[in-house]
Amino acid sequence: MTIAITDVVLRDAHQSLFATRLRLDDMLPIAAQLDDVGYGSLECWGGATFDACIRFLGEDPWVRLRELKKAMPKTPLQMLLRGQNLLGYRHYADDVVERFVERAVKNGMDVFRVFDAMNDPRNMKAALQAVRSHGAHAQGTLSYTTSPAHTLQTWLDLTEQLLETGVDSIAIKDMSGILTPVTAYDLVSEIKKRYDVRLHLHAHATTGMAEMALLKAIEAGVDGVDTAISSMSATYGHPATEALVATLAGTEHDTGLDILKLENIAAYFREVRKKYHAFEGQLKGYDSRILVAQVPGGMLTNLESQLKQQNAADKL
Repeated sequence: MTIAITDVVLRDAHQSLFATRLRLDDMLPIAAQLDDVGYGSLECWGGATFDACIRFLGEDPWVRLRELKKAMPKTPLQMLLRGQNLLGYRHYADDVVERFVERAVKNGMDVFRVFDAMNDPRNMKAALQAVRSHGAHAQGTLSYTTSPAHTLQTWLDLTEQLLETGVDSIAIKDMSGILTPVTAYDLVSEIKKRYDVRLHLHAHATTGMAEMALLKAIEAGVDGVDTAISSMSATYGHPATEALVATLAGTEHDTGLDILKLENIAAYFREVRKKYHAFEGQLKGYDSRILVAQVPGGMLTNLESQLKQQNAADKL
């Protein structure tokens, strides 16, 4: 089975690596090449990008979405949506959720990964139903964590509840990089054994386990995975796209992506990234402390940046 690749370079990669500061002007010059790769989807909106556009970059996030859709018409565009919170920091009324989703679809969004930080399916229901009612792809999310209360059955129950709500696929979202390879294999295997649903895995590289987790999930039957182009990967971010493409080449899971096209994209971002060095996180290599702290990769550089602004970087 061919594995679908979602590249997160235009959203979660820079959110994780340099505090969500990547500007539209640095996305558009490479957009045509990204569109030509053949990704299953490109994550480019949602998460902290909406806030960052307004708060830090002086950009209109809706203009960003329209311009990216215009520049990448062939590839499905994907976003991260916080369920009833949309892209804000409180719950919004159902009619606001419905209207936001309708506008997002109208402006070019194709795939909505809908999650709730508490893993409460009630907080995902309105958004998922709105996405499907407007003809877009609704992806329900298991926000993976570990605790005495979280067992395999926890995730199977949530999967069933999301399927009852109505989804087109389900994502296992390992935002902290704490999903072990063995657990990834078991979780994917058990979901696939019980339910006929397309399954996707998102994992952060922070602790050093993500590449192994992705490979074991692929062996277990996962349908798609998230990666980031190599020059925008690793540390607080994600496994490198090229590494996974090379790993799966010539196997039954071959992605079909051309690594030479990916090399050109990596070279572009290698130069662009230099502009944002002031926002880079301090992590070099891996951070095993996250196995205990469980802080999401997408939070860490934003947290570091805010602490620096308050002359409190030593508090991290």
